[in-house]
Amino acid sequence: MIYLDNAATSWPKPQKVYDAVLEYMKKWGANPGRSGHTMARNAADVVFETRNLLCELFNADDPNRIVFTCNATEALNTAIKGLLKPNDHVITSCVEHNSVLRPLKKLRGKGVKTTVIDVNDEGIIDIEDIKKNIQGNTRMVILTHASNVLGSIQPIKQVGELCREKGIVFLVDASQTAGVYPIDIKELNIDLLAFPGHKGLLGPQGTGGLYVGEGIDLDSLKEGGTGSLSERDTQPDFLPDKLESGTLNTPGIAGLGAGIKFILETGIEKIRKHEMELTQYFLHGLQNMEGVKVYGPRDPSKQVAVVSINVKDVHSNEVSRILDGVFNIATRPGFHCAPLTHRSMGSLKQGMVRFSFGYFNTRDEIDAAIDALKAIQKEF
Repeated sequence: MIYLDNAATSWPKPQKVYDAVLEYMKKWGANPGRSGHTMARNAADVVFETRNLLCELFNADDPNRIVFTCNATEALNTAIKGLLKPNDHVITSCVEHNSVLRPLKKLRGKGVKTTVIDVNDEGIIDIEDIKKNIQGNTRMVILTHASNVLGSIQPIKQVGELCREKGIVFLVDASQTAGVYPIDIKELNIDLLAFPGHKGLLGPQGTGGLYVGEGIDLDSLKEGGTGSLSERDTQPDFLPDKLESGTLNTPGIAGLGAGIKFILETGIEKIRKHEMELTQYFLHGLQNMEGVKVYGPRDPSKQVAVVSINVKDVHSNEVSRILDGVFNIATRPGFHCAPLTHRSMGSLKQGMVRFSFGYFNTRDEIDAAIDALKAIQKEF
């Protein structure tokens, strides 16, 4: 299988990720923070080490402000529902994932106001559109760092500076950038950073997290056992316990830690360079391919390693099915849980076929994908 669906879940993982999950399960498979015995203490050490690794990756100071979640969706819900109150105003964009759009839709029924700004043909916002939509009750700006459909990288540094100047909380969805693109929460003025563990961070599914900046107080999304203050029937009011109820996915967190170690040892710059080269190579191969429409920036410096296309008027599901069944190439068709993106790009009828590359993909695999598309183009 030629796997070109890394925007959904990265695959394969570094061998050390698989080893870390198995080692944890066999040696330290106890609950972290729930007891004082050796296995529980070692489990807690695994969790704390991964918090520290995330701090190193994102340039955060306090590991207790890294809250583990099951995925980026849970992290985004925790941030959005934990902060916003009736009559608060939010600014977001039309290229957001449903993990942002659906929580906001639910909160609109509870009195939260939302402004959704459009993007240009490359899928990039204009910061002036944010400026002119700021109101007296604007509480939060939510932006994806990079579109999961178009790959387009948003100007979050400038947006972060604007939010800091105006006293607005800035939430960034790093689902497509964490682990493959430099993120410095201080330099970018990020207050809340939501990230999955199973994509660019190279960890297992069922992992993710939320960085909660200093001065940000979130209500808990759920309450329950934390291993702390267990004599009380109220939720602890300190991080990370306030936002982490129930037993953590500690085997997954062990694997996530191994994935982050691989990234730190390899270097974000090297990973980004390789993915940019693959993206450029693929885009070059698509040039002058009659009947193939390419969406997004079409410029590796403006996007992550995500390229979405359509072949003539063929539905994206059919193209992806042929790529899989005939050519053994895995891609993602359809609407990518981002309906407003497709509405903005005029692709609600047929969706798009998304190719997303990772650090372990090769030029030979890109060549195979290009040859397959040429064959499909001729067939239709």
